[in-house]
Amino acid sequence: MSRARAWIRRQDELWFQYCNSRSEAAFICFFQMLTHLGGARFTVVLQLVLMLAGPPSLFRPAAAASLSLAASHLAAVLIKRAVKRIRPFQVLPGVRVHGFRFKDHSFPSGHSTAAFSLAVPYSILFPPFAPALLAAAGLVALSRVVLGVHYPTDIAAGSLLGASAGIFFAAIAQSF
Repeated sequence: MSRARAWIRRQDELWFQYCNSRSEAAFICFFQMLTHLGGARFTVVLQLVLMLAGPPSLFRPAAAASLSLAASHLAAVLIKRAVKRIRPFQVLPGVRVHGFRFKDHSFPSGHSTAAFSLAVPYSILFPPFAPALLAAAGLVALSRVVLGVHYPTDIAAGSLLGASAGIFFAAIAQSF
């Protein structure tokens, strides 16, 4: 088991360093803007607007997505407190942090969790939008590694956590 764990850790660090080594200004700027789509301010405000000011036909999907966001956020916070993984910029040499240096723990990525917790239920409930929504969520997740604040396994875990919550709450919304 320890060999497998060591191999995963090494791959995590290699992929992190590969993604984080890019320095083109346009590339970094793109991900600095995109990452906010998974942040608390954007996701919470978006859901409030859709639920309170959106058309009535959007209320049930927005409620499902909001519950997905809330439940997955709670789970992510509890997992972060249990796992206590230190962020890559705190332990790896030469990490380029582009933006805010978060002080909480790294695993799982909260931005990835939030992005997928919203993208998945909307994708299930509005299939024509699925490719764009899931691509955007994937790019938000990738941004966290590019910007130097998460390992690839952090974003993978956050993405799975958010997607799982999204599937669960979309199924409930479809049953009504």
